[in-house]
Order: sequence, then C-alpha cells, then structure tokens
Amino acid sequence: MIGIIGGYGDVGLAAASMLSQWGKHPLRLGGRNPEAARMEHGAKWPQAEWVKVDIEDDQSLKSFLSGCELIVNCAGPSHQTSARVAEVCLSLGCHHVDAGIDPRLEALRETAYNTVVLYAAGATPGLSGLLPRWLAESFDKVDSLVYYTGALDRFTSAAAEDYLAGVAGKDNEPMAAWKNGTRRSSVLSRKSGATLPFFTREVALYPYFDTEAEFVATSLALRDGEWYIAIDGNHVPKVLEEVRSQFLVDPNLAVRRLCTATELDSAGRQTYANFIVQLRGVKDAAEIVRTLVLQAQSPSKLTGLTAAAATIAVLEGEIPAGVRPLAEIPNPYNVIDRLKQATFIHHLNVLECSVDELLITEEGEL
Repeated sequence: MIGIIGGYGDVGLAAASMLSQWGKHPLRLGGRNPEAARMEHGAKWPQAEWVKVDIEDDQSLKSFLSGCELIVNCAGPSHQTSARVAEVCLSLGCHHVDAGIDPRLEALRETAYNTVVLYAAGATPGLSGLLPRWLAESFDKVDSLVYYTGALDRFTSAAAEDYLAGVAGKDNEPMAAWKNGTRRSSVLSRKSGATLPFFTREVALYPYFDTEAEFVATSLALRDGEWYIAIDGNHVPKVLEEVRSQFLVDPNLAVRRLCTATELDSAGRQTYANFIVQLRGVKDAAEIVRTLVLQAQSPSKLTGLTAAAATIAVLEGEIPAGVRPLAEIPNPYNVIDRLKQATFIHHLNVLECSVDELLITEEGEL
C-alpha cells in the first residue's frame, strides 16, 4: 500500500495518477475531506482508499500509515510538516518520499536507518539537482554549468510559504555562484528584461546558490557554475524583495501578497515549468557544449510526477536505505527515464548547442 498525504491537491493527484498507472501497489489517498475528494476524483481510481488524516494529530497520522509500505507527503507547508511525517514513518519502519523540504530533516541524516527517506523530491528542489547529473553522463569531464528554471502558476498559501521559507532561509545565498572550484559570494547580479529560449516573454533573472547547487557543483567537480530563477511577470519581482524581509516579521501578510502577485502574473496565461541546463566540457578529447531543455505544463503537477517517480525507485529497490534529498540519490537515471515517459512532460531533449546559440536559432525562426 502507498499512502499519499495531501492526495487531493494538484501535487498529490499528479503523484496518484502516475503511481496508479504503474499499478504495483494499491493507493490510500489522505486529506481533511475524503468524501468530497472521492466524489470529485473517485471515478479515476475506484480501488483507492479515501481516508481522513490530520497531519498535526499523532494518532490520526499513525492510523493513516498503518499497513503502508511507503508514504508520499504532498501536504504543505512542508517546512513545518515534513520532518514530523518523516519521524513517524521512521518509527514505524515505513519508507517516506516528501515533495517538500524541512530544515529539521538534515539532523535525521546523522542516524542510520533501515528504511528510505527522500525529501526535497519535487521539481525544485529535487529534479533540479538530478538533471545536471543526468546530462553530465554524456561528458568525460564537465567544466562549467549555467542553469535556469522558471515557472508560471498561481501559488497556494502553502506553496507561497514554502517558497518564502526557502528564499529567506540560510540554505540560499542570493548573488552567489561557483567560481574556480569554490563558492563565491556576491559575484552575480539580477537581470531584468532577459531573453531565454523557450520562454515566450522577457523574464527577470535572480541568481541563487543553495545546498543542492553546491552538491551538484562538487559532485561534478565543476570549475564554474551559475544558477538562476527566471521570473515571468511584472508583479512578483516588484513584491518579492519586500515580502522576503516581511516574511520574518509578518509571514501571513507576506504569503498573501505573494499569492496575489502570482495570481495577477498568471491571469489568462498557460501555466508552465521550464528547465534549461547548459554544460561545457570534454568528450573524447574534444570540447563540447550541450543544453538540456525540459518543458512541462504545470510546476505543481511536475512536482507530483517527480515525487511519484522517486517513489517507484524506492519500491523497486533502486535507492539505498537512509535519509537524503532526492538530488543526492546515487543513480538519477531511472527517475529521469520514468519522467521522460510521462505525457505531461511535452519536451525533454538534449541539444548540441549553447543557450546563446538557441536564442539565435529562435530569432532566426521568428
């Protein structure tokens, strides 16, 4: 049995869809209102269990976990709930995959366990750390990386809170980058009105450097690496700096303001999630550059699919026991390959050119 907490939202439903198609384990979908969820979605998975669960109640949580081999946590805000769910799973010998991240999970890594706990197993962080490692396998040596991720969607309150917790957290250092084999502070700057391939409008680029980026840089032995968030819209950039500091003083107001900004920027537009990863290095003694492009229809659904692909990897015995973020699993290839088969992802290609050359190609087509 696979239990999905937060199984009625976009993330949980996307995870349930992929796991149902896999079909090797029955599903138990949990949330606060199972009857309403069953009426709306029950026809898709008639064999699934729809169960009420309160993530803040120990007995409710343990009852939901009973009989489950693995729990997927899609409930938010994850920075407040993920460690709690992980601890209960570990105490009951149940595997756990969490789409979000909780700083308290780092402490759990110091103890050996017989079960698997994967956290930060969503689109960003998570897939964002697997893609460069997957692409790097086509090189003999990688010298440099340039990474862009951007999405357009409305934030739920939980998603906005998790986003701000990540932006304001100690894990993230804005304007930093990997230069000459080490982290360097304040070496990059924000860029407004930037043009990127596969983005239909100009974006604002926000450099960042977090624990996942540092793991990628060290594991690939990079000389240089730059990571950017591409923000599409006029409202989010205007409020982001204000709400980042405001979040520490009045988090509820900061969350409301960010939710409103994302709603305004996405109004009347198609949601999307884009990843662009450019690597330069050496293959067969020749210098090469390759760019990976992933385009999906929705960031929340991509997060659910990533968590589901990670779940399958755990249950297939592909990931060793222990507590770790998804980006640090020993072998990223099976997770990526399963995502490539998802029809929801309409573009995942590796191109034999740089990002700048892609821009010239797009301009030529126009």
